[in-house]
Amino acid sequence: MDLILWRHAEAELLHLGQDDMERSLTPKGERQARRMAAWLNEKLPQSTRVLASPALRTRQTARALERPFKTTSLLAPGRGIDDLLKAARWPDSGEPVLIVGHQPTLGLVAARLLACADQPWSVKKAAVWWLAQRDREGAAQVTLQAVQGPDKV
Repeated sequence: MDLILWRHAEAELLHLGQDDMERSLTPKGERQARRMAAWLNEKLPQSTRVLASPALRTRQTARALERPFKTTSLLAPGRGIDDLLKAARWPDSGEPVLIVGHQPTLGLVAARLLACADQPWSVKKAAVWWLAQRDREGAAQVTLQAVQGPDKV
């Protein structure tokens, strides 16, 4: 199974009285999302299931793909590693899954799957971490397929 973790692009700062869930992308964030979406669309299979947090900034990031996506509260800010893995159906999903989400959860998921430790790894804004699970000689392995940031595409 492929699990692709995509952090939302740059968003507005939280203003006094504003709901964090309603922060939108900045113009720079919109450009970042379009660049990463173009890169992803070159590589993602058509069968990829796309899931996004219900936060506005993640939905805007996901829309840049111009593919159908589903929002789920399991990916909302403040939700945990196990929530994300449940939403992705890790490791049993029959298709690749792209998660558009938030820090620190994305970094924590990458650390748990790659290093078997809950460590606060940093995933930069709009960056993608592409993980794959495979069986090798009867043992499950997780490999890092790619890490890509918006400024390098």
